Amino acid sequence: MDNQENKKQAGASRRDILKLGALSAIAACGGILASCNKTADPKEETGEKVKLLSPDGQLVEVDKKYLRFADQTVRVSAEEARRGIPGRKFVMVIDLAKCKNARKCVAACQKSHLRPESKEWLQVKLLKNNEDAAPYWFPKTCFHCDNPPCVKVCPVDATFKRTDGLVLIDNDRCIGCKFCMAACPYSTRVFNWEEPKFPEDLVKMCAAPETGVPGRIGTVEKCDFCPDMAREGLLPHCVSACPNGVFYFGDQNEDAVTNGEETVRFSDMIRDRSGYRFAEDLGTQPRVWYLPPRDRLFPVERGLDGKPESLKKRFEGLLENTAENADE
Repeated sequence: MDNQENKKQAGASRRDILKLGALSAIAACGGILASCNKTADPKEETGEKVKLLSPDGQLVEVDKKYLRFADQTVRVSAEEARRGIPGRKFVMVIDLAKCKNARKCVAACQKSHLRPESKEWLQVKLLKNNEDAAPYWFPKTCFHCDNPPCVKVCPVDATFKRTDGLVLIDNDRCIGCKFCMAACPYSTRVFNWEEPKFPEDLVKMCAAPETGVPGRIGTVEKCDFCPDMAREGLLPHCVSACPNGVFYFGDQNEDAVTNGEETVRFSDMIRDRSGYRFAEDLGTQPRVWYLPPRDRLFPVERGLDGKPESLKKRFEGLLENTAENADE
């Protein structure tokens, strides 16, 4: 074999090694999980190339076939997903004085979990504490209770509480009995009456309790606090998407929460600003705290500026009453 042929083979071998290295790097980040596919991927290469860095720093090209949605794939084993992240105790604080119903949090949640607009895991309500009080915007997530009634009534252990404080759903176990929906006093769960629409690649993946992807018809789902993001040290999508810094997320064990711009002591914030938990008298011990809507940054009416008529109709009664009271 001459020197030229040796060089060709050596070059081909190097390209193969780099390609495999790049694919391994993607897999390590949660990008490729062929072992979790319910069926083998029969697709041929697309011919569309994507440039990636291999582990040794080389720029290589791989076919787009090998890519997956990194945010919607299983990153850990089912056992790890049920245990939680060691040493963590996640908590959320929502500053009601800053909320103006921008709904960027809702949109980010829907997009990241590939949910339709009609199925909101995170809802923004308009509340009034009494007849004479002014209304205020109230973002409502799952409260990830420390004493969760939903977990106690699930007959198949599909809903479970982790050591890091999060309450998740394994939709591979869920049988759709809806006992958890009936038990939840906060009505934060939704039911899949129809088969959710996901990209073909994701439909084949094993269910991922840490992402809620892919969803299944006849199962229950809800806000999950984006534990797949937390494993990477990132904030939930609702927190990072909010333009007004309404949501703070962090670790109670470290006594720190952040909205992405400022980091504060969780205990100081709750004590100094009269933090409270919604319907705490129910004994569910929520892991979401609220700061009262004092000295609000925005008039409540601004929360409907530019919003579609269908959304305005949700709140027109409360806002009309507020306007009438102001005129008297």
